[in-house]
Amino acid sequence: MSLPHALVFDFDGVLADTERLHLAAMQAALRTARGAGLALTAEDYYARYLGFDDEGVFRMLGADQGIDIGDERVRELVEEKGRLYDGLVGSADGILYPGAAGCVRRFHGKLPLAIASGAYADEIRDVLRPAGILSCFETIVGCGDTLAGKPAADPYVEAAHRLDVEPHRCVAIEDSRWGIQSAVAAGMTCIAVTTSYKPHELPGAIVVVGSLEDVTLELVESLS
Repeated sequence: MSLPHALVFDFDGVLADTERLHLAAMQAALRTARGAGLALTAEDYYARYLGFDDEGVFRMLGADQGIDIGDERVRELVEEKGRLYDGLVGSADGILYPGAAGCVRRFHGKLPLAIASGAYADEIRDVLRPAGILSCFETIVGCGDTLAGKPAADPYVEAAHRLDVEPHRCVAIEDSRWGIQSAVAAGMTCIAVTTSYKPHELPGAIVVVGSLEDVTLELVESLS
């Protein structure tokens, strides 16, 4: 057995404990006049919307609640949510999960590393830079970098393309069924981590682990 040709991480819910911050920022944005009467509960967020980018969440929320909020209001909500999220991240401690930085450093220099996420690349860099692991990643594919976001295969396909590696030679690490669908559709082998969902809620993953501390060189090598 040998290591795969690349390792591609999701970000929110895998490297960083930020899903709670995304939810809080979305809820706060929806409470403004731009929210058009829409509401988002934590239960609904984790059951239906977590795997989508901001624009996708607001559009789906409007459709599900029978409210046509229009393109301009969607843009306003995305901008407001982003502003609020930046404030929450800036004031929060311990954004990275325990073991996340150690996992990245464990693989850095042994195979190319990338991120494929529904978050904006700048948001990701703002978290990784102070943690000292931004330079470990060769590329970051974020919201807006592909025509379609997760659960479509596009983000993972783009990450493999930027690394000049065939997708089926890559291992992805995800925390949601939407992300797993994206990685598998791209042809990648997927490890799931139970930071957001229970093991039975993560179909399609080859291996399910409790944290990134469990993602070892030996485990990843066994998947190739």
